[in-house]
Amino acid sequence: MTVQQGSPGDGDTQDLEVWIDQDLCTGDGICVQYAPEVFELDIDGLAYVKSGDDELLQDPGATTPVPLTLLQDVVDSAKECPGDCIHVRRVKDSVEVYGPDAA
Repeated sequence: MTVQQGSPGDGDTQDLEVWIDQDLCTGDGICVQYAPEVFELDIDGLAYVKSGDDELLQDPGATTPVPLTLLQDVVDSAKECPGDCIHVRRVKDSVEVYGPDAA
């Protein structure tokens, strides 16, 4: 299920990016179940984010934009992640809005 809330200029739903801390990833794949367009398990058993072109981004700290249509799926992934390793932050100021370091 996806949710589109807020106005088009709402900073909380626009220009967000997500990244995964592989050091904390447990490889459960819950994120892939919620948002396979954004997350993928690699052969090492850990989850990574994917680019808009479906390319696996394996560099530590690699980020990918969160499409508005997938925001709720990405947020649910962060909430349900047993490793607390999914971080969603605003691009403009790098403030984490969902994930283990969110205020």
